[in-house]
Amino acid sequence: MQKPSIPKGTRDFGPQEMSRRNYIFNTIREVYSLYGFQQIETPAMENLSTLMGKYGEEGDKLLFKILNSGDFLRGISADDLANGATGHLAAQLCEKGLRYDLTVPFARYVVQHREELTLPFRRYQIQPVWRADRPQKGRYREFYQCDADVVGSDSLLCEVELMQIIDTVFQRFGIRVCIKINNRKILSGIAEMIGEADKIVDITVAIDKLDKIGLEAVNEELREDGISEEAIQKLQPIINLSGTNAEKIATMRQVLSGSEIGQKGIDEVEYVLNNLSAPNALTNPLELDLTLARGLNYYTGCIFEVKALDVEIGSITGGGRYDNLTGIFGMPGLSGVGISFGADRIYDVLNQLNLYPEAVTTATQVLFINFGEKETAYSLPIIARLREQGIRCEIYPDASKMKKQMQYANQKAIPFVIMTGETEMAEGKVMLKNMATGEQNLVSPEGIKPLISNP
Repeated sequence: MQKPSIPKGTRDFGPQEMSRRNYIFNTIREVYSLYGFQQIETPAMENLSTLMGKYGEEGDKLLFKILNSGDFLRGISADDLANGATGHLAAQLCEKGLRYDLTVPFARYVVQHREELTLPFRRYQIQPVWRADRPQKGRYREFYQCDADVVGSDSLLCEVELMQIIDTVFQRFGIRVCIKINNRKILSGIAEMIGEADKIVDITVAIDKLDKIGLEAVNEELREDGISEEAIQKLQPIINLSGTNAEKIATMRQVLSGSEIGQKGIDEVEYVLNNLSAPNALTNPLELDLTLARGLNYYTGCIFEVKALDVEIGSITGGGRYDNLTGIFGMPGLSGVGISFGADRIYDVLNQLNLYPEAVTTATQVLFINFGEKETAYSLPIIARLREQGIRCEIYPDASKMKKQMQYANQKAIPFVIMTGETEMAEGKVMLKNMATGEQNLVSPEGIKPLISNP
């Protein structure tokens, strides 16, 4: 018989993987809460009318569409089926789809619940999203996003706090990172200054690939997009700009002296950098990177990206300021700023650097050996007391051979085993065995917790 399988681009997570993933989600959740963000959840499926047209033509193709329930072919003619006009058919057969990201559902949520929300609204959301993409290494059809956004405020203090959130999360994980910041207004100013203002999208898309494909390939892509050789030459010193943040800002003030939008972008970045420049404001470096563009074109202000310093991997967090999140649903003018942690990439980094706390990888702390009914009756009240004290324990369900029960403890990496026989019961005690050292101690039930907490 053929073994069952799961769809390509999806994954099962076993107990150890779930412990690790929950450690990631719980750490991010705790930090979000520290900054006053509140959790919301939206349905896995949305009306297709909510999702379509929000991600561009490519994005629309990657939406998982859900067939209408019941007789989904009702009203579809044989000619429609024979002609196979997929787009037209999909619109008739499918009214719903799986969400592609958390941002569009959030925009829908804000518009739908506007009367109930107190602005500025600080929300976070940790849920899976689905994309009908071609699965490959590091790219899945189902994956989690961990988003936080503030909507309803133009204040750059929101950006400052999001940088602190990023810094705190990675500090707690023990991952050394570089937080990169730029501003779409600076990029618009650059495009204006080199005489290619209408090509801002092509320019940002190309220079955003600098890390991946290198300078020569970026220049070639710019040429293919119809950007003049003169403009490309003017771009080179900006792309290659180095020095401290203050030096880069001073240089860009001069370079963009004739661009009002460019100057505004510099002011915004400078405000964020100045508010995070005090000693101990951040543990990780915050760097102005003028090649940072972020692919999504709805960003209008500061943009951020986080790179791990000790592992070769793409961006592990990103985000930025947008001026018109809810405009797509007919409610213009609501500004917001948000970040998204890449949980799957963070998981890979923590694995490669072996940074998980030991407690994360062990579930049960103590296994009680089952010697029979009398011993079990003696053990159960002790187990109940230990659980009240926060000790994770279990009793082997059957009075099997001792060897089998010990093997179970080893396979599950349970660090302590408790045995209660005639002698222990007569003395009102238990025998506690440390599975790593083999050391055994006869202790009272009250003496178990200190030995487990400080072996």
